[in-house]
Amino acid sequence: MALAAPDRDTVDIESIRRARGVTPVLAGVGMTVAVMQTLMVPLLPQLPSLLHTSRSAATWVITVTLLAAAASTPVLGRLGDMYGKRRVLLASVAMLIAGSLLCGFASSLVPMLIGRGLQGCSIGTIALGISIMRDELPPQRLGSSVGLMSSSLGVGGAFGIPAAAVVAEHFDWHTLFFGAAALGALGFVMVVLVVPESPVRSGGRFDVAGALGLSTGLVFLLLAISKGADWGWGSGLTLGLFAAAVVVLVLWGAVELRVAEPLVNLRTSARRQVLLTNLTSVMVGFALYATQLVPIQLLRLPVETGYGLGQSMLAAGLCIAPTGLFMMAASQLGARLIERSGPKMALLTGISVLGAAYLVGLVALYEPWQLALFSALAGTGVGLAYAAMPTLIIDAVPASETAAANGLNALMRSVGTASSAAVVGMVLAHMTTGLGAAAVPTLTGFRVSLLIAGGACALALLIGAFIPGGRAEQDRKRQ
Repeated sequence: MALAAPDRDTVDIESIRRARGVTPVLAGVGMTVAVMQTLMVPLLPQLPSLLHTSRSAATWVITVTLLAAAASTPVLGRLGDMYGKRRVLLASVAMLIAGSLLCGFASSLVPMLIGRGLQGCSIGTIALGISIMRDELPPQRLGSSVGLMSSSLGVGGAFGIPAAAVVAEHFDWHTLFFGAAALGALGFVMVVLVVPESPVRSGGRFDVAGALGLSTGLVFLLLAISKGADWGWGSGLTLGLFAAAVVVLVLWGAVELRVAEPLVNLRTSARRQVLLTNLTSVMVGFALYATQLVPIQLLRLPVETGYGLGQSMLAAGLCIAPTGLFMMAASQLGARLIERSGPKMALLTGISVLGAAYLVGLVALYEPWQLALFSALAGTGVGLAYAAMPTLIIDAVPASETAAANGLNALMRSVGTASSAAVVGMVLAHMTTGLGAAAVPTLTGFRVSLLIAGGACALALLIGAFIPGGRAEQDRKRQ
């Protein structure tokens, strides 16, 4: 006796129920990972004494996380496409837990660097989560879920500063990392219980040479960008690293074009929609950094400067924490805009709102509420833009390359952010005024930083205007 086929409405209902569980779990894991990026902010001034090291050596605690994230994100994305996205995501969360525990027991520089490196490797969970959503969720829930997952990096970062400030002010600093390990463990268990393994796999052999080449080139590049101000932009070490990065990445690209199963499919990445989206992502990542740096510094600077607002770390964190809420809401608004007008329009709208935030910031830097308004506008713009980027990528690549392609897009944002950190850091380091024995950035320096970030928004708009609408938008127009 033949079995009756399942009713389509029943299947749709089951898919929607599954989406309701998968989306919050994956987004929660993404936010947990993002918290690691701002976890150290309240501790930065005390790191040399806490780790019994020099100030210059202590900065590696931040740098190593950036380098590890850049080197691992495309690798984890490719492994997810090949062997199972959920499996690799769980491995990434396990690295977060292990790194957090190692930092929690650390009292010197070397174990802290190893732990922070492991935490950096977990950033790949966001691209993997987006790919799982593409494979598992019904179309009517995909846009809002991808938007929330993509914006989780900014949402978690915004909430991480005040949360870390509370712990740092009232508890032993190691508690930060034990709390991070607990959040990671909770996320691991929830993924095991709720998230299914994606059946979409590319198979094939892992491109070891490609992974080593890309990781080496990226480490050279980001190391030169992030440490150039300390070593000197014209120093032999900085210039040598830039030159080495160019040579390695060019050779890597030439080899990848000849490999049957490359780590990154450069032919797919060269498609107009993917290439221009990634270039726009670099500019958005560049523009994003000033929204994280300028408000918190102005809020924390002493009132004796004439423009500093003299807030505690906790108060300053609470002023910018609503940015995360606006970013989260904007990601859902972006999903609706994508459905109505396409991902390109959502991206351009987000970049425009972010640019408008910088215009507001140029004249609204004198009260905490003004900086909160600036941060909220910036969060709204970033939420809209981040919701659109993965959709543009998803529309342009095969399902078997989703994780790797989104990992590359996340990497482009990181390159933009690292470049912005170097440029803005150089501006603020050179435009200073005396405050007792210390030198602090001037108000003009902050405004120049905002102008530079606003220029990055203008360039992002110019590049984004040439992005094709994509298959999904073309389908919407034909309907």
